[in-house]
Amino acid sequence: MFQKVRIRLTLLCAGITIFILLIMSCGWLYVSEKSLRDNSFISFQNDMNTLVGNLEQQPVISGGWLKNMEDNGKYLIWLLDNGVPFLHNRQNQSAQTLYEEAWVSCEPKLAAADSTGSVSAAHTEFTFRSPSTGADYYVCGASLSRGQGELQALILAPLTSLEAQIRRQRLLFLSLDLAGAAALLLFSWFFTKRLLLPLEESQRQQARFVASASHELRTPLSVMLSCISASRKGRPEERQHFLEAAESEGKRMSRLIEDMLLLSKADTQSWSIRPEPAQIDTLLLDTYESFLPLAKERQIQLSVRLPEDLLPPCFCDPERIRQVLAILLDNALCYTLSGGRVDLSLSFSQNLFSFSVADNGPGIPDEEKTHIFERFYRSDPSRSDREHFGLGLCIASEIVKAHRGRLAVSDTPGGGSTFTIQLPQGRPYGT
Repeated sequence: MFQKVRIRLTLLCAGITIFILLIMSCGWLYVSEKSLRDNSFISFQNDMNTLVGNLEQQPVISGGWLKNMEDNGKYLIWLLDNGVPFLHNRQNQSAQTLYEEAWVSCEPKLAAADSTGSVSAAHTEFTFRSPSTGADYYVCGASLSRGQGELQALILAPLTSLEAQIRRQRLLFLSLDLAGAAALLLFSWFFTKRLLLPLEESQRQQARFVASASHELRTPLSVMLSCISASRKGRPEERQHFLEAAESEGKRMSRLIEDMLLLSKADTQSWSIRPEPAQIDTLLLDTYESFLPLAKERQIQLSVRLPEDLLPPCFCDPERIRQVLAILLDNALCYTLSGGRVDLSLSFSQNLFSFSVADNGPGIPDEEKTHIFERFYRSDPSRSDREHFGLGLCIASEIVKAHRGRLAVSDTPGGGSTFTIQLPQGRPYGT
């Protein structure tokens, strides 16, 4: 599924940027070509001003002089002396048709230029396409008074050099556009991969969550159904035992569903956080006292250490923080063997409250420390514990994050694990 999405996003992202690139390059190409044509025509006009001036001042016009003015094919010059073509032009019959086509277009323009009142010479320049060959030319038509007669000149400049320059420029732009399109496609392919990585990971986590939740829910449900079926078939004195077992599994399922609902609220950022000023030391003592009977029952020494100075109130949701402490204490008591110890401590420094829950149990391997806050993750020593689903630490982490705090785990000196909570004194995030 994500592969198809990646391909579509790549085509969409690259398509839009390539389209913009093409629009910009076409616009720049148009401006560049227009500038080339304008500069070329202006250069032609300047050359014609010089050439017409030379024609006007030249006392004798010879074939050699005309060849020199044509500059090795740069210009084609056709002269009429009182309407009679020069011998130089009569010898070039191959260009006769071109001259005649150009003269048909030039004659009305030249007549209009001559009517402006020029005393000695009139000339006009324009662009011309030959009907017979389809080639483009710059054309200059001139009419000069020489003695008692009139000299008419038709000068053509082929645009092959300009057109070749434009073709090279278009090929350059095309090559750059193709290279840019390839680079954009490649960039979009890798960019969309990085873009979709969080979504792929989220889907994998969601799939693992659903699979784990289904497994955890199926176990108590199967036990409940088995107990109900057995109570129907068993002797009357056995029914109470089966019903109690079914009730126990029902409560276990209820706790699991409540934990899953809490995590779903974390995913949708709809935590019901009710912040208020709370005395953190009192909250820690209350939690300590509530777990003291359980610790004695399991023959685990439970201690608490508080700072001697009076602590300022912490703006937090006391019930949620009590829930976090209960999760950490419950885990510590479950992992610690009989005869072990669990230590609670509280400190305050630089507007930060620091709780720690330290035990001397089996500890957590370094490779598992990054995973223990994941959903349904349980380390090996607790896999046989039916009272824990692997959601407690995840819930605790989400609650602490909602308070803009930090929950971390480290090794206890001498063995075991230490969980540390850091909470800011001020208002939690999102309140």
